[in-house]
Amino acid sequence: MSEPTGRKTTKQQRAEARAERVRAHQQQEAARKRNRRIAAVSGAVGGAAVIALVITFVATSTEPVQRPQDIEIAGLTEFPNLPATHIDPAPVDYQESYGMAVPAGGDHSQIWLNCGVYSQPQQNENAVHALEHGAVWVTYDPDVATDEDISALRNAIPDQYTILSPYPGQPAPFMASAWGAQIEMESVSDARLAQFIDRYWKSADAPEPGASCSGALQGPGLVA
Repeated sequence: MSEPTGRKTTKQQRAEARAERVRAHQQQEAARKRNRRIAAVSGAVGGAAVIALVITFVATSTEPVQRPQDIEIAGLTEFPNLPATHIDPAPVDYQESYGMAVPAGGDHSQIWLNCGVYSQPQQNENAVHALEHGAVWVTYDPDVATDEDISALRNAIPDQYTILSPYPGQPAPFMASAWGAQIEMESVSDARLAQFIDRYWKSADAPEPGASCSGALQGPGLVA
């Protein structure tokens, strides 16, 4: 009788790799917050006091890293058991088929949208293919969002595996979508955006996690 190999399944390996990426992202965000607080204090306090404060702050600010699947997000809408068929060239009515005002999965184009920041609306079917690869799509109502709002959104999302674009007529000023999940936000300062990214960015639960988010279709209005 052969001995068990002890090898982890592909899904387990993906989940561990995903958890490590999220852990690194959370640590980077925590470091940025620490640096901002330290800089604010250093402008008002003398040198020796600043050093003491920095040492104390860093020593006491370590926070446990939460597993992505354990993150609870208020107001989260989920769309389970979505199909993922390539339907070119026919368009998909995401509202009629899945009850989505802004797509968060479903049938889509065989060509994915390159991740990036766009100043113009993007084709739904291409953006959904990027979600299939584990990307997060952040959208805003161009009639509501200010330049400051858009800048804040750019600063809030990772540089890779994210799409930022306007979406005229969406039901909320700001929205974030991943494969099978979505939130609506009234403000760019909504803390749930960071929670959503921590939970769904490069998620192992996407149909094709880790597949490329570049090298395909560059949509109109690419900014970065």
